[in-house]
Amino acid sequence: MYVSGVSIKDVHSEKRIFLARVILAAVVSILLVGTVVARLVQLQIVDYELFAEKSQGNRFRMEPVPPTRGLIFDRKGNVVAENFPAYQLELVPEQVGDIDDTLQRLAALGVIEDEDIPRFKELSGSGPRFKPVTLKLRLTEEEIASFAIKRPRFPGVDFRPRLVRVYPNGNYVAHAVGYVGALSTDDLERLDPAQYAGASHTGKTGVEVAFESDLHGDPGFRHLVTNARGRQIPSDTSELLGALPPGEVPVPGANVYLSIDLELQRIATEALAGRRGALVALDPWSGEILALVSAPSFDPNMFAVGMTTSQFRELQDNPDRPLFNRAVRGAYPPGSTIKPILALAALETGATNLTRKTLCRGYFSLPGDEHRYRDWKPEGHGRVDLHDAITQSCDVYFYEISRDIGIDAMHDYLGRFGLGSETGIDIGGEHKGIVPSRQWKRDNFSDPDNQRWYHGETVIASIGQGYMLATPLQLASAVSALATRGQRYRPHMVAAIEDGLTGERRLIQPERLPDVEISNDFYWRNIIEAMHDVMQGPQGTARAVGRGAPYEMAGKSGTAQVVSIAQDQEYDEAELEERQRDHALFLAFAPLDEPRIAVALIVENGESGSSVAAPIAKAVMDAWLGYGDDAR
Repeated sequence: MYVSGVSIKDVHSEKRIFLARVILAAVVSILLVGTVVARLVQLQIVDYELFAEKSQGNRFRMEPVPPTRGLIFDRKGNVVAENFPAYQLELVPEQVGDIDDTLQRLAALGVIEDEDIPRFKELSGSGPRFKPVTLKLRLTEEEIASFAIKRPRFPGVDFRPRLVRVYPNGNYVAHAVGYVGALSTDDLERLDPAQYAGASHTGKTGVEVAFESDLHGDPGFRHLVTNARGRQIPSDTSELLGALPPGEVPVPGANVYLSIDLELQRIATEALAGRRGALVALDPWSGEILALVSAPSFDPNMFAVGMTTSQFRELQDNPDRPLFNRAVRGAYPPGSTIKPILALAALETGATNLTRKTLCRGYFSLPGDEHRYRDWKPEGHGRVDLHDAITQSCDVYFYEISRDIGIDAMHDYLGRFGLGSETGIDIGGEHKGIVPSRQWKRDNFSDPDNQRWYHGETVIASIGQGYMLATPLQLASAVSALATRGQRYRPHMVAAIEDGLTGERRLIQPERLPDVEISNDFYWRNIIEAMHDVMQGPQGTARAVGRGAPYEMAGKSGTAQVVSIAQDQEYDEAELEERQRDHALFLAFAPLDEPRIAVALIVENGESGSSVAAPIAKAVMDAWLGYGDDAR
């Protein structure tokens, strides 16, 4: 309001405005306070239990506790795989000032390898900095003592106790039992993460991987008190323990009992020492594997405790291939070891009879073909019948009857004895081998000319050469069927599984396979008598090995050619490099009338089945039957 140019204040209007502002501020303040109070009520009263549980969850952390892995025993209860306490070396990134410098100094001391440093650096930066990184899985007492002196110079690096897998018998059981190794990315993708929470290892080969679900057990959990950053802090143990919920205690894995005999494994391994080869021994009446050896072998403890990159590369690049399981994966030409089976096929199909004789001049030619298929004996065997052909291993006799048997009938009868297909052994990983036929060739070759089956291929197949391949395991299964006169059992390594808590055992029952049906029992008797004379007859190829034995046995030697030679060349082993020489094979079972063991083995580049492989087979049979120097 203005009077004569002078402004006069409107006191009442200002009071109304001020009062309105006060009221508005009060209302807003009341609303804000009410909101805070309501939220406090919500948090402190309504949702108290929910947030109390969450706060405890932030304070207490659940850490997985891996179960104790089950033990593995041989048939007599000798331990072949167990768990020992050991110390591992760990690095905690947040406690290490300079990780690069620390790792370099550890490498200089020989604690870790230089080539492993990048991997440890990657692990150090891939997770929480308070989470330990394992540098070495198993330290020896000398390593612990040596590093303990220098430990003050390595803040953040320390020891930690844990259980590690130990194989007391090392290379004796490496290919049969297998080994455990660190979990890989592939392992984590195929395994149940909940079952392997806290675990660092899993089975990789052999029994260890085939029975992983039994051996592993079920993990448990433990409570840890942590700070806001998730780092463990000291706590009152009595506060943590109390009554833990069910299922938090880890359940140990089951113990596994094998059918193998540790002493027989040792004898077979030492018999093959210095050679490349494999041996499988079976109980012909149950399919239980008594020994399974592949040579050369390796120390499975190296995988269990963690080997360096250079150590693994050395094993992998070894030309003798110690990591390769020749017993189940090695596929070789079976050579003359298949002759007893082909003899049965010839009798059944009418391709020959027990009185038919053939003149062996040391070679055979197909009608209208000048190519000579040579016998192992250049001067020939003279006139031989079927019994002589097996006993003396006359190639020419089988060359001649092969035309009447035919490749498809060979395929059929060899297949009845398990050749050309997986045996189904419980440790898996086997090669199925090859038993060729006309259909097989059509299925495996794309060129029409190569799809044709030629008569000459039938001839060489009759002595186990050409396309034919078999594993020592398959040959052991086949000779077992000969020993039982046609009764077949699936080979298996595990005899029983024992609950780790209750001790209750579940026995693995023998599994029958389809029998080999032969129309005339006399055929069985004649073929087995011929195999007996191979080892204990006057003209048998392995008579030097079987002579004077305190029990009767049957066997068949075989030689598999590695390289071919021209028609006009002489085969001189002395001029060939060692790895180009013939493989030596042998099959046997004993005693003759009541067989208790069947053996098949190959000695790579061993040259002679009778003189090199047969003595090894006999040593194993002697030991099992109680006649060896290490009698059972």
